[in-house]
Amino acid sequence: MIRRHFFLILALVAVVLMLVVGGFKLAFAGKEKAGAGGGGGRATPVSQLVVGQRPFTDRIEVLGVAKGRQSVTITSNTAEMITAVHFSDGQAVSRGQVLVELKADQENAGIAEARASLAQAERDYQRWKALAEKGIAPRATAEQYLSAYETAKAAVASAQAQKLDRVIRAPFSGRVGISDIAPGALISPGTAIVTLDDTSVIRVDFSIPDRYLTTLRVGLPINARPDALPGETFQGRIAQIDTRIDPATRAIKARAEFPNSDGRLRPGMLVKVGIDQGVRQSVAVPEAAVQFEGTQASVFLIAKGPKGQIARRTNVETGLDQGGYVEVRSGLKAGDKIIADGLNRVQDGAPVGGGQGKPGNGGERKAP
Repeated sequence: MIRRHFFLILALVAVVLMLVVGGFKLAFAGKEKAGAGGGGGRATPVSQLVVGQRPFTDRIEVLGVAKGRQSVTITSNTAEMITAVHFSDGQAVSRGQVLVELKADQENAGIAEARASLAQAERDYQRWKALAEKGIAPRATAEQYLSAYETAKAAVASAQAQKLDRVIRAPFSGRVGISDIAPGALISPGTAIVTLDDTSVIRVDFSIPDRYLTTLRVGLPINARPDALPGETFQGRIAQIDTRIDPATRAIKARAEFPNSDGRLRPGMLVKVGIDQGVRQSVAVPEAAVQFEGTQASVFLIAKGPKGQIARRTNVETGLDQGGYVEVRSGLKAGDKIIADGLNRVQDGAPVGGGQGKPGNGGERKAP
């Protein structure tokens, strides 16, 4: 009986001890949590950055499509069979160069007939002219043969012009595209034979709101960044400005020209053209240092706390975004210290640290 009471007492003492130890643990954890929320505890190492200024360029950017200085699709104005092709795909050709010859047997026969008629008309005219000068024949008859002679010359010119339609030449110097035609193919009027582009200069037409009309002028420098050539920028100038503003869109059309001696720009490319309006110095921070929640932007400003440095979320008004930096129009000033990156590891009011070290690993750096 005594033994059984002994075990009961021992079990009760054990339960009491467990309750006491558990209470101490809960109380200690609560104090640690309260201390962490009040600015104490272990500081989070962060990359600190001293806010500075950098140049930002005010730029108007619009989209346009590139095209050659001259571009045309070569066609025929008659239905005929191709007898010869004098170009290869992608070849550079000069103005007047023969590209395609069409069957011209009938035209050649017409030229021969017209020349024979011209020779006979010339002989008749010369004979009657001589007789008229000697007074043997009336001058009116000689003049009739002169008219027949002139008509014969016109017939030869007409026959030769008809043959010219069977020889297709390049209207300007440039480079031909890819073609599927070959000798023996029958083409009809309007059938595309090959494209021809003069790409020594590339033109880009674009529309810009009329509020920028005072900025535009012929000769103004302009740059182009094609989507097909990421990272590349081409320099050109505004060549023409339209005389009218579109009443529906309130935009005016302009044309820019870009030298293209190396052929990097090609007709049909989607191009973003930019017009620089001026450069200004503004407070700037790296993109990684800015958090966006909807339309509101904020940074973590490093401030003094009761026991050291703490992070304070500060709302800022941002402007341009260029070269990996964001313009800050208000909310920060040059010389302020902010957290440069790793913002997801920091809470508002939390202690932070960062001495000398590498950027991004608790170090401190200065924004350019």
